[in-house]
Amino acid sequence: MAVETVLYPSLDTPTVLLDLDALEANIKEMSQLAREAGLKLRPHIKIHESAAIAKMQLEAGAVGVEVGSLGQVEALADTGIRDILVAHPFYGPSKLGMLGRLLRRRDLKLTFVIEMLEQAEVISHVAEIVGRKVPVVIKLDTGGDHLGVLPGKPVPHLAKQILKLRGVEFKGIYAHEVYSGPTKGGADKEAFRVAEIASKMAQSLRKEGITVDHVSVGASSTFRASCQYVKDGRFKEINEIHPGKVAIDDIAQAMMQDNGELRRAATVLTTVISTSHPDYAVIDAGFKTFGFDVLMGYRDRPDYFWQGKPSFGIVRGRPDLWFGALHAEVGVVFYKDGENKLHLGERIEVFPNNTTLVIHINKKLYGVRNQEVKQVIPVTTKYG
Repeated sequence: MAVETVLYPSLDTPTVLLDLDALEANIKEMSQLAREAGLKLRPHIKIHESAAIAKMQLEAGAVGVEVGSLGQVEALADTGIRDILVAHPFYGPSKLGMLGRLLRRRDLKLTFVIEMLEQAEVISHVAEIVGRKVPVVIKLDTGGDHLGVLPGKPVPHLAKQILKLRGVEFKGIYAHEVYSGPTKGGADKEAFRVAEIASKMAQSLRKEGITVDHVSVGASSTFRASCQYVKDGRFKEINEIHPGKVAIDDIAQAMMQDNGELRRAATVLTTVISTSHPDYAVIDAGFKTFGFDVLMGYRDRPDYFWQGKPSFGIVRGRPDLWFGALHAEVGVVFYKDGENKLHLGERIEVFPNNTTLVIHINKKLYGVRNQEVKQVIPVTTKYG
């Protein structure tokens, strides 16, 4: 029997594809919503980890980018990106050595998020050695078992201690919504709650005579609501926003919308390598490609399981298939109706549950348009 290789015959599998039309539309929408709200846009690049895509975002109007680690700063700086905020604190000798190297690059504008005085002290110490004074912002604890300082008296107390340090400059506050619920309404409420916390803390700091230049919020799930609230004039203190996944989106983001639809830009191209079983086919991509996110936050939805199996992704154009099992290097796609079975060698595209995991695992993305490969996009950074 002839082997079917219809989709992208020039590419090996498994391979991550990026729909350039969807990507460009998402980037344009992010910039437009932020601009209409009067917000500076600083997208978090953790979703794509690519300097090429970050530069697309900067060209569309972003003021800079946000990363999670010093290693990511180094990778982006080497490609010419100059305005970077580091969203996670860091500590330890190796990190401080890297910090020193970065601060010696005078062309880099770096801002650091901290939530303990000790974190600010080590940054200040290194900055003094290098002969610089670098901006820091305090991260607020907004819930969700994440990082941050509890809103209230601890924030101005920490700000006043930071102001005494000679190597850093206190610039303001940073908030991030941690929402894993299943509804857009829930995400919108979380956006309002966190925006209110950030605004009140900015007001409180200013009442104590502390200058606050930076007040940011933002997560992918709350980005649109946050922009709308600021646009409506409810939270005038907020001046920057830092979403991540909006640029590419995935099933986790789409399920949070009432209509379940977003422009999901990334798919994984896979090949059917076995059709020996009457109830399912096996593809050449497992959790080494997809990660292992089953979106537990949505487990109470009636469509979460099929025959007791959660879904690891959605096969493009095939609602009759259920991607219901993952092993290290292979995945299993079940026939929901027993008809229209897959063929050996057939290629299918799968929308992943969690695009961040998929891209992090891979080294390059293939930008496609009208089912043609137009661009190879390197994954520039890794966490470190």
